[in-house]
Amino acid sequence: MKKLVSTLGMSHEDWLKYRKMGIGGSDAGAICGLNPYSSAIQVYQDKTSEDLNEFDNEAMRQGRDLEQYVAERFMEETGLKVRKANAIYCHEEYPYIMANIDRTVLGKNAGLECKTVSAYNADKWKDGQVPMHYQIQCHHYMLVTGAKAWYIAAVILGVRFVYQKIERDEEIINYLIQIEAEFWKEHVMKGIMPAPDGSKVCDEILSKYYPKALRTDTLQLTAYKEKLQRRTEIVEIIERMEKEKSQIEQEIKAEMGDFEMAECEDYRISWTNVTSSRIDTKRLKEEELELYKKYLNENYSRRFQIKVA
Repeated sequence: MKKLVSTLGMSHEDWLKYRKMGIGGSDAGAICGLNPYSSAIQVYQDKTSEDLNEFDNEAMRQGRDLEQYVAERFMEETGLKVRKANAIYCHEEYPYIMANIDRTVLGKNAGLECKTVSAYNADKWKDGQVPMHYQIQCHHYMLVTGAKAWYIAAVILGVRFVYQKIERDEEIINYLIQIEAEFWKEHVMKGIMPAPDGSKVCDEILSKYYPKALRTDTLQLTAYKEKLQRRTEIVEIIERMEKEKSQIEQEIKAEMGDFEMAECEDYRISWTNVTSSRIDTKRLKEEELELYKKYLNENYSRRFQIKVA
């Protein structure tokens, strides 16, 4: 393990710049395709763009603010002592594999990762479970630091406090070295975007990456015939399944009639009354054109369609 730089007194902007220099623990799960909230393409964009405006939200803010609380609860529950690392580390042999760890565990060759979890995700932590992308994150830190184990502690807001010890698995470590080295050398260093993975996050990144069509000539796709044929088959399968799904729902609605609720063994069905209010934009445009124009926002996007020739 090599100490790359101290984070004491480091500005947030400088910290973001250092993050672009390599693969961090929170990136590892996305690169492996295991993070439901990120993707390899998103990590690639983050590492290759010059943009330092980090996405942030209330959940992330609470996670930062409650990190010390989680660490204190962990010490209270386990009797172990932890301290802040206050540094960014990198692997001796692979300097682009980096770690900005939450805490080190005193007297142990181990560290601590602190998490704040929504009550809606409590089931993902029941019976000692740890979400896979967090397990990968902990192994990434073990890869960088050489630690034999890593603890992960989480406060599930309004529900409970949990912690688990994750033992070092050399098979996972070697897998991470391979996949992170390939990602950094073959994609980031060469400026080649990773293959899409089908996630919604990937859709969002591609929309941001290519927001407008700039060329009017036609690109000839030479290696996509089989994929397009497979897509056509999938569309047909989905249409059949959607029709079957709708038929089942219609049969239940016909059976329920005026009833709002219904039950069937393990299932509870509701068909509730919903009232919604919408602005009649057509009427507004006809009767109050200037007001309509005043509050009209134009949003640019690209519509993707595939048609059989």
